[in-house]
Amino acid sequence: MSRLTRRRALCLLGGPVLAGAGLGFVREAAGEDHAHMADTADGPVHEAHEAAGHAGFAGSGVVDPAVNGFDPSAMVRDFDWGKTRRLASGRVLREWELVAVDKEFQVAPGVSYAGWAYNGRVPGPTLRAREGDLLRIRFANASAHPHTIHFHGIHPAFMDGIPGIGAGLIGTGGSTVYEFDAHPFGLHLYHCHAGPLSAHIAKGLYGAFIVDPKRARPEADELVMVMNGFDTNFDQANEIYAVNTVGFHYLYRPVVVERGAPVRIYLVNILEFDAVNSFHIHANFFHYYPTGTSLTPAEYTDTIAQVQGQRGILELAFPHEGKYMFHAHKTEFAELGWMGFFDVRS
Repeated sequence: MSRLTRRRALCLLGGPVLAGAGLGFVREAAGEDHAHMADTADGPVHEAHEAAGHAGFAGSGVVDPAVNGFDPSAMVRDFDWGKTRRLASGRVLREWELVAVDKEFQVAPGVSYAGWAYNGRVPGPTLRAREGDLLRIRFANASAHPHTIHFHGIHPAFMDGIPGIGAGLIGTGGSTVYEFDAHPFGLHLYHCHAGPLSAHIAKGLYGAFIVDPKRARPEADELVMVMNGFDTNFDQANEIYAVNTVGFHYLYRPVVVERGAPVRIYLVNILEFDAVNSFHIHANFFHYYPTGTSLTPAEYTDTIAQVQGQRGILELAFPHEGKYMFHAHKTEFAELGWMGFFDVRS
């Protein structure tokens, strides 16, 4: 494959996929299944590529999860509560092991990316705890480069996971333990804080970190979406944009939800090389809780914007069946992979 520039990626991904989505809308109206069609070599994706005058970007619109060793369809509902035990004081100790590795993975069909990962996946495991728990994270570095883990939240300086403070940089083969209280409640994140920081984040060392309030939120179908992107030719501009790493994954593998049931989305923006990212839902509105540190929503809307490191909780329900698009409300990001569907069923 020739050098994948941003312009070439737009030609290969944007035009054909948007055209394919249009064909999908037409055929869905006739009662056909969009996800099934996307997997068919002679289906609308192939036709759209031909109509746009391009050779097919790949034989299908999806990346085989077996290639990457992680599946965005599973990751969207995967919450890691760690191993727990109750201390003599009565507090809950919650423990995890995270390992940094060098890993090549596909961010779009046929587009490989040499990145770094926590526990072999990008984003890393979604760590989840309850307010007041004692958290202990054992970190080992199996990468060829020095790394750390920096957690957003409140903790002592020597647990901050930055160079020169506490354990500082953890070299190849090294390890350390981060320990702190789960505080404050809300949606947070963790990432490597080694320099150059942009490279360590852009190459995949990050994940979501949730602290549930003592007064539990109402039950809901909970989803985690980490908005990210990939600079495939190292020009400090992203050629692929995604939620949970694989461009267009949820376009071809829609997120199935139940009509009328509450849905809660934990949305994190960790995009590097772009100042702002956004989330837009079609034909619906959501209550938005910035950072999740309040139990009262800040607004009722269908579009929100986040700078890097910002995050928030979205709560909504779908009153009607059907397929509803969600995507970045920045057209270029959507055309380069940040686009998907909810499939609402009764």
